[in-house]
Amino acid sequence: MTKRFARRLALVATMMMLAIPAVSAQQDDEAPPPSKPGKPISAGEVLSGELNAMKIRDVKNAGKRVAMYQITSEPRRLPAPSGLCDLETGPETFQLVTSSDAQAAQLKSFVGKEISVKVDEVACASDPGQMSEAVVTKWSLVRKQ
Repeated sequence: MTKRFARRLALVATMMMLAIPAVSAQQDDEAPPPSKPGKPISAGEVLSGELNAMKIRDVKNAGKRVAMYQITSEPRRLPAPSGLCDLETGPETFQLVTSSDAQAAQLKSFVGKEISVKVDEVACASDPGQMSEAVVTKWSLVRKQ
């Protein structure tokens, strides 16, 4: 009976030695401190990032599928009253609203690439179903020199 007790005690001790480093490693990997808010962006400034395209259903156009373009960038603060869009660091995804077929065609060739746009109007996303955290309603593509 003493041999069984000694084996069990050795097994428990080994398990404890393996579990303690795992628990301490989890404690070291706690959530990082909150990020600082992004730098502000206002009308006339340039927003750069990767351009993504998604197909969404347009409720205004009988549910037709239309392309929606989005820039993924570093976090940015928007001008007041929008501020941080109820986020700690500010929005990172910006929907580019196209006002014409020419703008949509212009963006289509840059999907998946890094682009820069001059922002004229930007606000937090407010409509249900929007895929981005912020919406850029007026913009122009900036050509790289």
